[in-house]
Parts: sequence; C-alpha cells; structure tokens
Amino acid sequence: MKLQKPKKLQKGDKLASISLSWGGAAIFPERYQLGKKRFEEAYGVELVETRHALRDPQWLFDHPEARAQDLMEAFADPSIKGIISIIGGTDSIRMLPHIDFDVIRANPKVFMGYSDTTVSHFICLKAGVSSFYGPSILAEYAENVEMFAYTREAVRRTLFEGGVIGEIKPNLDEWTGQMLPWEKPENSKIKRIRSKPMGPQLLQGTGKIQGHLIGGCVEVVDWFRGTSLWPEPTAWDGAILFLETSEERPPAALFRYMLRCLGVMGVFDRIAGVLLGRPMCDPDPAQMMQYDKQLVEFVVRECKRPDLPILSQLDFGHSDPQFVLPIGCRAEIDCERRSLALIEPCVS
Repeated sequence: MKLQKPKKLQKGDKLASISLSWGGAAIFPERYQLGKKRFEEAYGVELVETRHALRDPQWLFDHPEARAQDLMEAFADPSIKGIISIIGGTDSIRMLPHIDFDVIRANPKVFMGYSDTTVSHFICLKAGVSSFYGPSILAEYAENVEMFAYTREAVRRTLFEGGVIGEIKPNLDEWTGQMLPWEKPENSKIKRIRSKPMGPQLLQGTGKIQGHLIGGCVEVVDWFRGTSLWPEPTAWDGAILFLETSEERPPAALFRYMLRCLGVMGVFDRIAGVLLGRPMCDPDPAQMMQYDKQLVEFVVRECKRPDLPILSQLDFGHSDPQFVLPIGCRAEIDCERRSLALIEPCVS
C-alpha cells in the first residue's frame, strides 16, 4: 500500500482542533482549554478551533454536513499544518455523504485521533493519505492532574521529529483504564488509579514479519462494513491489522462476532500479523486477557492460521498511555522479542 505521507510538524505551526462526532468541548470547556494549553506548550504550536468545533452536541449531531465541512476546510487551508481530533463519539459515519476525497488527496497533512475517529482515518485511507491513530485533546491531553509523558513524547517522535522511529519502546511504568466521570468537577483533581502493565504479550507466531499498518477501534470498523468507505481487498494484502476496543467494553463474545465478520470478508486470509491494544478495563489479569483468548481461538479454529503472529496488550487505544500508529506505514513484528517497530519514516 502506497499512501502520501504528510509533512512533519514543526514548532510555530498552526494546527486545527476539530469535533467530528460528539461535541464534548462545549460541555466541558475548562477541560478542553486545559488540553489545548498542554498541547500548545508541549510542542510550541498554535491550536485553533475549526468553525463548528465548539458547537454543542445536539447541534453537531443534527449537522453532519457541518462536521464534514470543517474537515474539508481544515485540509484545504494552507495555513493549517495538521488536524487533531478533540474527542471521539459514535456519529462520524454520517459525514460520509459530504466528504470530498479530492480535497484530502490534494492537501495531505497530519491528522490524528482515535476511537470513532477511525471513520476519518479510513476516509484518509480512501483518499490515499496516511493518518495517525493517536491521542485526542479532551481525553489524553486533558488527563486528570497531569498527562502521561509517554503519550506526549510518542506524539513528538512520530509527528515532529521525522526519520525512522524503529522499535516502539513499550510502556513498562504504569497504565490506567479507570473511568472517572467528567461530569463531576472534583474528579479532575483525582489522578486515576494506575497499575503496573504486563507489557507486550506474544499470543502466537515466530520470527519477524513486516507489513503496512491498517486498523482502528473494532466496534467502529464494524459500523462501516458494506459502505463505500470499506477498502479494496488488496488493501489488506500483507498488512499488519491493529484493533482495540472502546470504553464501552464490549463483551468478549461480541468481540468474537466482529472478528468473525472480518474473517468471512477475507481480511484474515490476507493480513500478515495482528496487533491488539490493551483494553480499557480493571487491572484484573483474567479480564485483561479475555479478548486475547477470543482472538487466538478465532484465528486458529475459524481462520486456520496458527502461524499468524499476534501481539497483544499494546499501548494504543482507549487505555492510557498510548503510542501513535501511522496508518499505511511499514512496521515489523519481532515475535522473539515481542516488539513492534516502525521501519520507514512516518512523515515526509
């Protein structure tokens, strides 16, 4: 897969913050301003809101065309060097009829977000532009008390430094999947409970494999099956598929059903490896590995691929901290070292 790579970001750049689904910034303006401040201070950039980024959730729900318009304007504006998602949601798919893929194709630039933003990543993919599955303003940058340095520096390495990153060093310090309601202002002063991570887990596979990265939040991927957004079959050839589950913590059986749909569509016949993000859940080992078990059983019993390399419990997606996955970039899984590396530049 050959995608256009956006130019790396630099100190002094102007970036756009955007609401493509849920209007959370309007409900939690103080939290948004904190996340914005931390983002600007971390990288020496200016973060400006798109035209409708701060509209309330109901207005944004009623106007998917306005959300799409914001995205098109941010890509088309030459003064905007990158686009950062404020938060996810459940509604990005309704932008699809209003997207002009030619605008994105003609103006490749950094785009970053996760969760429901998976839809927008596949929009970029269809336009032939690499994008970045990584943190959002309202969640990670506005983390209670202080944000994770691991997340902050992962963004710096991926979007601002250029060159080949090589091995993505795992977070072996602390992680959290605790949910503290944002509706309670006092929670912003409470650091979420943190635990020692188990580190990357090899579920199966041997040796080293390479492939381009493609994937996102598994529930969201399931939502746009059968739409014009679904990639051509060849997009999966030799790919490293990355998947993670949302804060809704779908039952393990439902996770298996979503995998099964991908299987009958031929995805698991074509890919070269799988990455599974650490789930957002309580730090109970049995709960932590429920998706691991379902994935291996599915791959072995239903796909007949006991050879397919699978790494799990990785630092991306809805638990914190997280690294950044550049869609379309070539990566390498080393089964013996239980490691993941980016083996080509993520940005131009």
